[in-house]
Amino acid sequence: MTRDDEGLLRELRDALDGNGLLVGNDIDARYLHDWMLAAAPGSILAVTRPASTEQVSRVLAICHAHATPVVPQGGRTGLAGGATPVAGCVVLSLERMTGIIEVDTASASVTAWAGTTLAAIQDAARDTGLFFALDIGGRGSCQIGGNVSTNAGGNRVLRWGMAREQVLGIEVVLPDGTVISQLNKMLKNNAGYDLKQLFIGSEGTLGVITRLVLRLYPQPTSVATALCAVGSYEQALGLLLAARNGLGDSLSAFEVMWPDFYELVTSRVAGLDRPLPPGAAAYVLIESMGFDPQRDAEVFEALLAQAIEQGIVADAIVAQSMAQREALWRVRDASGELRQLLPGHVGFDVSVATGQLGEFVAELRAGIRERWPGAQTVHFGHAADANVHIGVMTGLISEPEAEIEDFVYAMVGRWQGSISAEHGIGAIKRRHLDASRSAAEIALMRTLKQALDPRGILNPGKVLPDRHALPDRGANTP
Repeated sequence: MTRDDEGLLRELRDALDGNGLLVGNDIDARYLHDWMLAAAPGSILAVTRPASTEQVSRVLAICHAHATPVVPQGGRTGLAGGATPVAGCVVLSLERMTGIIEVDTASASVTAWAGTTLAAIQDAARDTGLFFALDIGGRGSCQIGGNVSTNAGGNRVLRWGMAREQVLGIEVVLPDGTVISQLNKMLKNNAGYDLKQLFIGSEGTLGVITRLVLRLYPQPTSVATALCAVGSYEQALGLLLAARNGLGDSLSAFEVMWPDFYELVTSRVAGLDRPLPPGAAAYVLIESMGFDPQRDAEVFEALLAQAIEQGIVADAIVAQSMAQREALWRVRDASGELRQLLPGHVGFDVSVATGQLGEFVAELRAGIRERWPGAQTVHFGHAADANVHIGVMTGLISEPEAEIEDFVYAMVGRWQGSISAEHGIGAIKRRHLDASRSAAEIALMRTLKQALDPRGILNPGKVLPDRHALPDRGANTP
């Protein structure tokens, strides 16, 4: 440890309370990684655990003065390595900044600290008869600040949009410690630049979110869910069109599972029933949420009956209870088991225009098998949102990860898609950013980064390249 490091730690200790600073052997291994990417032991100089916006400001001001890199961390559930430490960094954990500050039913909003879990936000809304629309599988451990800083997507984007659409106001601390507090509750606010948009989806590279005002909605009182088998992706698109016309704004989910995914999880995941027999070209999980249980159920079932009569849907099962609904969703949510079912597989979160997604998947699958005969692939995702998740395992002794990434992202670029639909860029995808962003766009991103973080201390090695070394991808997975 250098003399400057010792001085930095003294200043941090003075800026925080007794529980706010961890160094040496007190640093738990959990701070070394997010869900996908781990740093080498010893990478972290210190872990700071501020308990207020003021303490976050002090930490960043001190680190800015010492030109010491700072890596913000929320629940560490990200899938792009965005919360993974870099060598010699200070981790800034939001885990102590938790809790609901206010639920305002008049403005239909909730104000919360950034370290509050997504599930706690959902519960607070529900307790007042309202509804927070954002939902992802890690709801019990992911933090709302991380959800917003990565612009999380999830299962309800089709109806309510991504995290960006849920944010009314924001409080953020800039890399030099400056606090920007815009805890706005109004739907209409055109007073100059909408500064919050700079920080939503910027993955903690431009500022650290400390508090949020989030939009709430009326709590739906009805849910209708079905799993449908279709004979082609074109028929899945026909069902989507019929659902949009027949269900309108109540259509809340339209998830497509290609047979490689459906047959794998329903045959290999313990305790998972197979709701429909194998052999279809695709399986569609469709759901509506409304406010008239009897009428909504009738409209939903009539839509499916007509789709079957018209030959759009070959077979379908409609959930008759909450238990059956959860059983259908367990098939889609079995994506969380892929690390065990396909150990070492390379995963992707990409988007291509919904109308082209079927052709894209077919071309990609064929190209992968031509390049790596015997490769196994799975495809599933939020197709109505233009988002497909892909898993590739070649079966070779050592998976050629970089080659697979180059192949997939190059094809995404040719289809004018995005290399990251909802997981962000983080550390893992940044070398492929030019597959989805032009040189001019990347230059503008660099301009913003330089303007807000001229010393390059905040979450270095993420989204855009910088001078700090990245963790070795080989040190993968906690």
